Amino acid sequence: MARYVGAVDSGTTSSRFIIFDERGRIVGQDQKEHRQIYPRPGWVEHDPMEIWHNTGEVIRGALTKSGLKGGDLAAIGITNQRETTVVWDRCTGEPFYNAIVWQCTRTHDICKGLTEEGGQDRFREATGLPVATYFSGPKIRWILDNVPEAKAAADRGDALFGTIETWIIWWLTGGPKGGAHVTDVTNASRTMLMDLKTLAWDEEIMKILGVPMSGLARIVPSSDEGTWGPTSESGPLGARVPVCGAVGDQQAALVGQTCFAPGQAKNTYGTGCFLLMHTGHEPIQSRHGLITTLAYQFSNRKPSYCLEGSIAIAGALVQWLRDNLKMFESAPEIEALAAKVEDTGGSYIVPAFSGLYAPYWRPDARGVMVGLTRYINRNHIARAVLEATAYQTKDIVEAMNRDSGVELKSLKADGGMVYNELLMQFQSDILNVPVVRPKVAETTCLGAAYAAGIASGFWSGREELYNNWEEDKTWQPNMDEKDRAEKYAGWKKAVERTLGWVE
Repeated sequence: MARYVGAVDSGTTSSRFIIFDERGRIVGQDQKEHRQIYPRPGWVEHDPMEIWHNTGEVIRGALTKSGLKGGDLAAIGITNQRETTVVWDRCTGEPFYNAIVWQCTRTHDICKGLTEEGGQDRFREATGLPVATYFSGPKIRWILDNVPEAKAAADRGDALFGTIETWIIWWLTGGPKGGAHVTDVTNASRTMLMDLKTLAWDEEIMKILGVPMSGLARIVPSSDEGTWGPTSESGPLGARVPVCGAVGDQQAALVGQTCFAPGQAKNTYGTGCFLLMHTGHEPIQSRHGLITTLAYQFSNRKPSYCLEGSIAIAGALVQWLRDNLKMFESAPEIEALAAKVEDTGGSYIVPAFSGLYAPYWRPDARGVMVGLTRYINRNHIARAVLEATAYQTKDIVEAMNRDSGVELKSLKADGGMVYNELLMQFQSDILNVPVVRPKVAETTCLGAAYAAGIASGFWSGREELYNNWEEDKTWQPNMDEKDRAEKYAGWKKAVERTLGWVE
């Protein structure tokens, strides 16, 4: 009897494979970085073959380290950097071009052309997304426009399009020898080509973008009892293991944190922040600067939706204080510095280093430090840096509450910054809700494992997942309403000072 589930995490900078037991605990893992390719300013690429080879290496590495065999795994799930796009030959498996990464801005002119005819919200009602270089559809268009071999293959019906989970699943299940060409609903919802309600490719948008249906993957649930095929015995697992779970990385963290009820939310505190709130079985269009997207779908169940808010600079602001201002040697030292003062002395830092993201979407903004007096010292600045992440999160939560009509009840936190207790307490105070840190911080991989494990019957259902989830620590709000309102009003005033800086 297989006693474990494996999850591939194909991230922006590395590939990982983690093996979990029935309680959702880690029993083995391995990780390997891949190259970041920058052919021109603003362009970002990855080598898809390197990512596939690294995936095989980390699978073998995790099995070796844990003393397990592929046959000990009940199922495999995949989580991935979202929006990053590959076009490849269905006969040979060779990519026609490097993968175009989610951060890449080369599709600016394509997106500009789309907005000129119908505005930034041209496809929002169908897709939940603004027209932006972030999403996959324009990246496919760019490859077809700029790589003649890809266009010729697409015309013949021999080109396959996909995000990274589609690419990995295709290879895991046989590649050119009959690999499954599928994409789960969460990743499909980031292409700007899928209708949120029907969960089908939108033929009108595909026509406008010039993306042929023949290359697009079959859209499947995130957790699929039908499975997409077994892994090959000659592949990295050395066994036939069902591949039946896939979830984009931020949604995977939502599943890993067991946010299965409307109003539940998770925030991943990393270089930036991604806050997702579960809103139920109907998509809610954002009127306040957020993205409407799929949360997940389990086999034979209605899909669940969420609102998403992205913050560009969170942990990166701590790195800026360390690397640019040389205020301390290592990032964790900021907490001790900030703890030496009770507040910021009335100062604020708004890290609009490359404009403001959600909910403002103001590329003309630039970072500011305001409210400075002779009283302010480096401790106040350290504290203001931490508080900036909490205020930016509050901006997102306020927009979510207004969009969804569902008040946030508690915030589940994951990512590197959750071990900063001062930040977590201030986050709870400024939101006026409990902030909860789980015992297993690898929630992204865990979410992919859960999707595969439920599909394969390894876990019986959500109840078992709820029981697996263990709290490490909860911070309760401890700030009076008047103080909270005054501090947040100061933040909003500071944000105003960032606007219109770049003409």
